[in-house]
Amino acid sequence: MSKGENTNLLLPRRRDVLRGASALGAAALAAPFVHTRSARAADTVKIGLLLAKTGDIAAQTEYLANGTMLALEQRKNTVMGKPAELVWYDEPSPQGAQQNFQKLIQEAGVVAVLGGALSSSALAEEATAARLKVPFIIDNAAATDITGKNCNRYTFRLNTPVAVQAAMFAPFLLEKGKRWYFLTASYAFGQDIAKSFKELLTKAGGTIVGDDSVPLNTPDYSSFILKIRDAKPDMILGGVPAGDLSTFLKQWAEMGMKGKIPICEIAIGDTDIWSVGPEAATGLYTSLWWYKNPANPPEEQAFADAYLKKYGKPAADKAWMGWITAKSLFDSIDAAKSTEPDAIIAALESWQGGTADSPYSYRKGDHQMMLKNLVVQVKPKITDKWDYFDVIATVPKSAAELDQVFGSPAANGCTMS
Repeated sequence: MSKGENTNLLLPRRRDVLRGASALGAAALAAPFVHTRSARAADTVKIGLLLAKTGDIAAQTEYLANGTMLALEQRKNTVMGKPAELVWYDEPSPQGAQQNFQKLIQEAGVVAVLGGALSSSALAEEATAARLKVPFIIDNAAATDITGKNCNRYTFRLNTPVAVQAAMFAPFLLEKGKRWYFLTASYAFGQDIAKSFKELLTKAGGTIVGDDSVPLNTPDYSSFILKIRDAKPDMILGGVPAGDLSTFLKQWAEMGMKGKIPICEIAIGDTDIWSVGPEAATGLYTSLWWYKNPANPPEEQAFADAYLKKYGKPAADKAWMGWITAKSLFDSIDAAKSTEPDAIIAALESWQGGTADSPYSYRKGDHQMMLKNLVVQVKPKITDKWDYFDVIATVPKSAAELDQVFGSPAANGCTMS
């Protein structure tokens, strides 16, 4: 089976096939999408899920998908009072993701799409959403341009843009010193991190003592680690994603460098640190959500409990990101009482989550989620299999500061047509 072919997984479980389809053989499952519930086809609301199924990002997308599925299960698999399904296609590459986005719309008949694991794919997908005029909520990708110069009225985004996270995080990093070593991945996310933090460091009068751009899926970081050791920076500004960060941290510890130079990075996934193990895990990071944060609203605490009960392990930040974006879409379709794109978009623009003291919502001007971030630090001694972090701060502190740090849509380059 090629990566472009359908391997959609429908609720209630990722490995389940459609109810009533147990008689289908392997050949039928490998074929392009065929809706097997023809008697109910007109009454079924189908939602696309577009997330990578392989590669280093797959550890994160498993949680994104699990959270998305749980959001629908908690609604008894219904949206707008009708049976609902998730149809999951792969993101093998930016081009492959575009093709699968189109297949979700034109062949599977979905009314909206959730996904966008990597920024490179999400940027391609949002252009397809605009061309096909289908609501699309990006649950993970953080590249600034998604809700900046590339924004469009059909695309919504949860994750805080790189430039905004950088502004939130910089005060904590400058306390460690102003001699930074940059180690960033050579794709949209890493390049965005390098650009944003270099501007902030230069403005603060700091010095770039090293700057390495590394390929995705780099298997050996030893040469870079030796360069960092010799440069003796005050800290490392990382910009390598998912499994690449895990690989780096393991090799960092193996070479005896753990605890000698602080490692800092934005938009970390819990799974990236969990996979490193307690002996090698280290660093200061930003995150959208932490399952043990006592400030989590009651509804999100209930989600964490439900996730633990269903999957036998805590909800990672990515599970919450999949859950909250799916919830916002399902709630909005209910509120719109329609699956028409314009009606869903209007409802998403009015949707709100969180609490009265700490609400979050999609901003109408660019469809960016306005959401406070956490600054988390790996505990000096880890005694629990999952409890790796201490929450250092919630940033920014006030709603006024939140508006200021995000900047206006126009200032970020968004012109929403």
